Amino acid sequence: MGAVLVIDDDPHIRELVSALLDRAGMSSVSAADGREALRILGETPVDACVVDAMMPLMDGVEFCRLTRKYYPELPLLMLTAKGQLGDKARGFEAGADDYLVKPFEGAELIMRLRALLRRYQKVQDQSVRAGRLELDDASHVAALDEENIDLPLKEFELLFLLASHKGRTLTRGFILDEIWGYDFDGTGRTLDVHINRLRDRFNEADGFRIVTVRGVGYRLEDVG
Repeated sequence: MGAVLVIDDDPHIRELVSALLDRAGMSSVSAADGREALRILGETPVDACVVDAMMPLMDGVEFCRLTRKYYPELPLLMLTAKGQLGDKARGFEAGADDYLVKPFEGAELIMRLRALLRRYQKVQDQSVRAGRLELDDASHVAALDEENIDLPLKEFELLFLLASHKGRTLTRGFILDEIWGYDFDGTGRTLDVHINRLRDRFNEADGFRIVTVRGVGYRLEDVG
């Protein structure tokens, strides 16, 4: 997974959003205006952008217009000041996917961003592989060497998430939010139980393993 590009001329906002992303298990890079952000897009793998509407040199609306032209599949979340309805309208016309009004709640920013990432991922990556196992998100079918395997929904979603980020350690908080929802009121034991069930079903002979990163979370790796 690439980084989230945070674009705002206010260094305090950049620092705040980057800290929120870090706590949510996402990496980030930042830019102070649209021009710098376009340069970063050409040099760094980016999975989404959080862009302020009002900035010097190149504002968020113009950034969205150019980005949508050259990076049509990149999720764009625009930040606007309260009452700037015109900026929202122009932002959507320029290609922004969603907007959030300042001041905003950190939890809402993360939820909206994750919703965008899921929306784009479902369009682009409906099928992933983990070793010999193929997972089709559109049909929720898991097939091992073309033989279908019945998996409970949460186990399928958990395995699909790990396989979609193969080789990357996902934090426990990130996994719980993605699979069980941001308002999940259970315990981390729920995640451990589902991981153990997947390990009971599959082993390294199937071409992958789920690694526990103590104190952090889990990572799926291909083997063999």
